[in-house]
Amino acid sequence: MRCCPTPRLLLLLGLSSCALAQPQQTASLGDGAGLLPTSHPSLNASSTHMSGLLAALAPTVGRNRMQLPSVSDALRPRLDTSDPSSDQPSACPAGMVLVEGMYCPEVDQKCTRWLETGGRYAYYRCAEYARPARCLAPRKHLRFCIDRDEFVPPGDSLPASHQSWTQATQTCGSLGKRVCMESEYNFACEGEEMRPYPYGFTRDSDACNADRTDIYRADGQLLDLRDGPSGHPRCVSPFGVHDLAGNLEEWTTIDGTSPPRPAMKGAYWQPSRNHCRAAQTAHDTHYSGVETGFRCCKDAD
Repeated sequence: MRCCPTPRLLLLLGLSSCALAQPQQTASLGDGAGLLPTSHPSLNASSTHMSGLLAALAPTVGRNRMQLPSVSDALRPRLDTSDPSSDQPSACPAGMVLVEGMYCPEVDQKCTRWLETGGRYAYYRCAEYARPARCLAPRKHLRFCIDRDEFVPPGDSLPASHQSWTQATQTCGSLGKRVCMESEYNFACEGEEMRPYPYGFTRDSDACNADRTDIYRADGQLLDLRDGPSGHPRCVSPFGVHDLAGNLEEWTTIDGTSPPRPAMKGAYWQPSRNHCRAAQTAHDTHYSGVETGFRCCKDAD
């Protein structure tokens, strides 16, 4: 009998086409069964991997004629396409985002075009910043978890307002978290690219809940114009954190202060600076208003 060349798959199995072709070692070819030698020492019935390979071969056999598949075709059903990270514990709890990278403590972001050069908001809101931003100090590595969205009380659809820094500290602590440091807020907002706005270098008044002018009631009180977590899907930072500009002005803790001093970040729905580095530091730890809220941070696992 003339022996044909041995396909690569059979070489991997330690078999040869000649061994497969021996009629005394196989069952009848007429029904397409028993195409591999039942007594070959390379076959181990207890091997799950081997069984899968043999099963991959069986459908390729025609009546009285073998047509062996390629190695890649035979192995394809056995490939593991699962995400290897899916079985790994997450560094952050559900609802939080891992932020990790090299943070610039001091950045130069030059405005090249202003929205207004006269009137109440003259030289206040930047329409476009120069690219790239410049880092003026050695970068430092940060790794932490931050809430993807502003804190929403259980059962509510809107983030909590009228929150003070003290209340934010208590709520975050009860959840096993803490109020974010100002540097953490900055980095989660701008990323390593040091974006002035979470979405980029050019101001987009529609991306976030900001630049509203219909903000006062008839009695002069500030209207409650906060939006829910999914209200502005384009208001997303490089790390995937939502609403870090506009919506609610969020409490953070100023780095290196003792006792801790608060800073409000992100501004809210009124026309404001709204860039990632902007901060309001005039209020104490007990101030709250219709525009104040928070989110929490924690150390990553």
